[in-house]
Amino acid sequence: MPDYIYLLENRLSTVQQNALRTVRDLAREAQMTVFLTGDAVRDLTCGNPVRDLEVVVHGNATSLKSSISKAGGKLWGEDTHSRSLFLCFPGSVRLDLRSARRADYPKSGKAVYHWTSIQEDLRSRDFTVNAMAISLNEGSYGLLMDPTNGVADIEARLLRLVTNYGFLDNPALLIRATRLKARLGFELEERTQLRYENAKNEDVIEHLPELDRSRELEQIGHEEEPLKILHAHEAEGWMRHLFAPWTAAKADVDKLTALHDFSIELQVQGVHPDVSAAQMQLLTAKMAPKDLAQLKKELLRPGFVEEWNHLDAQAAEFAKVLLAKDNASPSATYTLFTNYAAEAVLWLGFTSKQAAIKEKYENFLKVWPQARQRVPYALMAEMRITQELSGYADLVKAIFLQLIDGKLTTTEEMRALLEPHSPPAPPPPVVIKRTRAKKGADAKAKARLADDEDEDSDDLGADEDEDEDLDTLDLGSEDIDITIGLDEERPVLAAAEGEEDDVFARDSVGDDDLDSEADEDSDDADDDDEPPPRGGKTGRKKAGKATARSESRRDPSTAAGAGLKALALKLDLEEPSDPANLDEADPILDVEEDEVSGRPARSGGKHKAAKAPAAKKHAAPAKVTAKSAAPVKGKASAKEAAKPAHRSAKTVPVKHKAAPAAKAAPAKVAKSASKNVKAKPAHKAAPAAKPAKAHPLKAAKPAPAKTAKHPPAKAAKHPKPAKKR
Repeated sequence: MPDYIYLLENRLSTVQQNALRTVRDLAREAQMTVFLTGDAVRDLTCGNPVRDLEVVVHGNATSLKSSISKAGGKLWGEDTHSRSLFLCFPGSVRLDLRSARRADYPKSGKAVYHWTSIQEDLRSRDFTVNAMAISLNEGSYGLLMDPTNGVADIEARLLRLVTNYGFLDNPALLIRATRLKARLGFELEERTQLRYENAKNEDVIEHLPELDRSRELEQIGHEEEPLKILHAHEAEGWMRHLFAPWTAAKADVDKLTALHDFSIELQVQGVHPDVSAAQMQLLTAKMAPKDLAQLKKELLRPGFVEEWNHLDAQAAEFAKVLLAKDNASPSATYTLFTNYAAEAVLWLGFTSKQAAIKEKYENFLKVWPQARQRVPYALMAEMRITQELSGYADLVKAIFLQLIDGKLTTTEEMRALLEPHSPPAPPPPVVIKRTRAKKGADAKAKARLADDEDEDSDDLGADEDEDEDLDTLDLGSEDIDITIGLDEERPVLAAAEGEEDDVFARDSVGDDDLDSEADEDSDDADDDDEPPPRGGKTGRKKAGKATARSESRRDPSTAAGAGLKALALKLDLEEPSDPANLDEADPILDVEEDEVSGRPARSGGKHKAAKAPAAKKHAAPAKVTAKSAAPVKGKASAKEAAKPAHRSAKTVPVKHKAAPAAKAAPAKVAKSASKNVKAKPAHKAAPAAKPAKAHPLKAAKPAPAKTAKHPPAKAAKHPKPAKKR
């Protein structure tokens, strides 16, 4: 659609666009839909010059006759049987206006019309290249309708019948096919060529309708190369049926060629005449007057015949105006040439023998156009007079007319003429001073530093949020099974009676690691304190457990070692250089004394319980070791709860806040490597020689207990059993 809108706006001449717009507006006022059809659509698609316009409306086209006459159109002919009007608009624009119809042929050459839609009209046409239409209505302007795929035949340069019996129904299609072949250079499609030969051999041309005969006879004069069409018709024998006295021998070939050359010169200077009447005068130059008169009677448009007859009179009238005193100046003569009727200008310049007239034509065609080279385009651009300004073309034309009159000989005169048309100068551009490169670099560095600080603060905030999430994590009494890269399942140890199975610790690091952890704790405590007697299962531990555990931590190739190493890196725990001192990197967190006193110690089947004399019963200080690789639940078993925790005199008291008397506040669980570890009371006092290192893990809430640096232990009362959570 946009392509044909562009063609309508750019391929049609200005006078053709005005004529088409006039008919479209009148049809819309009469509530008729209007379409551009026929030769015009074909020529627009092919790229050929558009000579004639054909418009089809839904309704009776003859009802628009009076309104078109008022709008400036001339009625050159009319056919009420087919509801057709033959019009001519200013600028010698020929336009045929007719109703949408479908023709039936009960006999060859005898058409019966049925008024129908545009689609039926297109399907009953002669050839597919002519069965196309462009909508001129609102909402569909520029829409191409091609029900017979005529565009494809145009690309293939073929003439194809729309109906199989086209040549038999309407013999005029035989003459039309010959004319289109000579004009467009197309060939008949294979089946169409066969039907053409059959119809020609059957002499169906004898039934040629009179309306189509008149149309084809006049169409010879409207062709760009009429002599070529005349020769083609004679070769096929059609001129005997059109008008026998008219042959190519009756034409003045030399003058016809000169007429075409002269018309091209006029078109270069902006004069576009219709050469049809002048061509008909030269094509019949050698014809007898009687035959010529008969030919004029048989033409389709009486208005065209009248224009043909008045060629000499129009040329004589133009000669008088051209030689008048009012048009003596070159500018007045040039304006007269461009504004007068183009057909009269053509015929006078071609036929006149007067020297004064020939001189004016010579100046118009060859001398005065040279003054266009002196138009000061550079000065106009300097004064900001460009093509975008309204009235630019009129200003250039005014300068040209003064130049051919001998004026504007100096630059000052040209500048004085152009000054009123020069637009005001634009405001000066705003200059933005750029800062020096050093300041710009400093600003960029500051911006990057600020971005880095913002990222650091965001990371710290994310860590704090993660810690708060860990603080609020409540495991309850359910066991969570977290396995860290173990390739094989470990045997499950049966929990003692009344003791909850520590599945989390067993599954995370294995039973052997828990035993070795307890051994390390006891070894660290025995360095300074007198080791309590070992008994039970703890006395039969193997010496290689600690070494195996240390190697698993350092060796990332094993499944357990890789999991522990990744967990330690995630929590940013320190790894001691000596594997034997693994507990030095473990943070020691203190819990509330109420929590320690309220819960008995738990061995878990593997932890070693420190034995003390029965006379000295001291409560063990709360020591929560958050192992980076061995989280252990802090619930005490039933057997360990029955045994009082006895320690030596070197125990460390715990400073804490007083808990409410009504109910002991349980200590919150310290965050470990697995984020799910509850605090457990330790069975040993903190070693005096090896203080615990500070660790980023948070202490247990609500109030962290402060651990004194190895004061002498005081005897404490036996702890009261704590309520289970």
